[in-house]
Amino acid sequence: MRRKLWFSILALAVVNLAAALLPDTAPAGELPTTFHYKVLAPIRHGNLSIFPVVTASTHDTQDFLTLDEGLRSGEVVVSESGSIAPLIRPRDGHAHPLPSGGAQVNQLVLVNNSKRPLILLAGEIVTGGRQDRVIGKDRLVPAESDPIDLGVFCVEPGRWTGPKMSFDSAGSPMAAPAVRAKAMADKDQQKVWSEVRNSQVAMAAAVPGPAAGGVISGTTSYAKVMQNDEVKQKVDSVAEPIQHDYQSLIRQLRERNAVGVVVAVNGEVIWADVFASTGLLEKYWPKLVRSYAAEAIVTKTADAGVDIKSAQQFLDDLEGRRETVETEPGLYRHTEITGDGFKAFELTSLLPKTGFDLHMAKMAE
Repeated sequence: MRRKLWFSILALAVVNLAAALLPDTAPAGELPTTFHYKVLAPIRHGNLSIFPVVTASTHDTQDFLTLDEGLRSGEVVVSESGSIAPLIRPRDGHAHPLPSGGAQVNQLVLVNNSKRPLILLAGEIVTGGRQDRVIGKDRLVPAESDPIDLGVFCVEPGRWTGPKMSFDSAGSPMAAPAVRAKAMADKDQQKVWSEVRNSQVAMAAAVPGPAAGGVISGTTSYAKVMQNDEVKQKVDSVAEPIQHDYQSLIRQLRERNAVGVVVAVNGEVIWADVFASTGLLEKYWPKLVRSYAAEAIVTKTADAGVDIKSAQQFLDDLEGRRETVETEPGLYRHTEITGDGFKAFELTSLLPKTGFDLHMAKMAE
């Protein structure tokens, strides 16, 4: 009898604790969920819908360096294979030679001279060298690293020369989801080139009037097309209202831990980006929102409504038929999940005192 009474009291305590921690009803416009991530009501502009994602808790990511930060400070150096990279910090008193051989389309060399580990995101574009490249896979580079081979794809098929062999990313775009997908999922240079060309042609068609012809004439560079004045104005017309509204929302939701977004174009959920912290999201947000806006501009399908429930289901469904895991012990784990109608990619830090996912990207197929 006492045992039954004890279990009853314990069960009641658990129920009361859950009630205290989880509200009975979600605020208007939100979908209650028991999952780790929660999708909120969307911010919409034209055919682009951005669903903010919040989470119960976040992680400390202040010690991680982004590629833009590293290139801007000079602590990260990217160069063509076979070139001599400056500022290598020898730890054993000897110079570390770069990989032998000349420049190659799908290979760059990176050195992280910072005392902080470097995050690389698939879809980040570096401009310069013999041609512009896009990073093909999320990864971590250790602090004060030796030169590493950086797996990339060309996004500028018509050029194989340049005034300098170094690269930067300041002002360079994040590739739109369609281009990111070809690099991340297909891992095929020809498909990347084909999608770059499709995006360039579609963007030119979206620019009104006589300006359209000048958008892609004289360049095969994805980055230069996206930096064209007319294209920038077109992308800004979609991206800036979304960026402003979401940055305001992030400030409002700082205690709610806004960490990512689910993206829908023309009423169809196409993508999600989720980070380990609000701080990381804020660093990548200006580039990400422009990439989503670029996708919305060149996507021409029948418009349809999309609701929170659909966005939440897309984010929650990570049950895959197949998983591929690549690990650099003590540094990071990269997991590719293939499921019904989607692929997801998780970058997990294995550095001391971490062990959490830094970034998750998910694409609809």
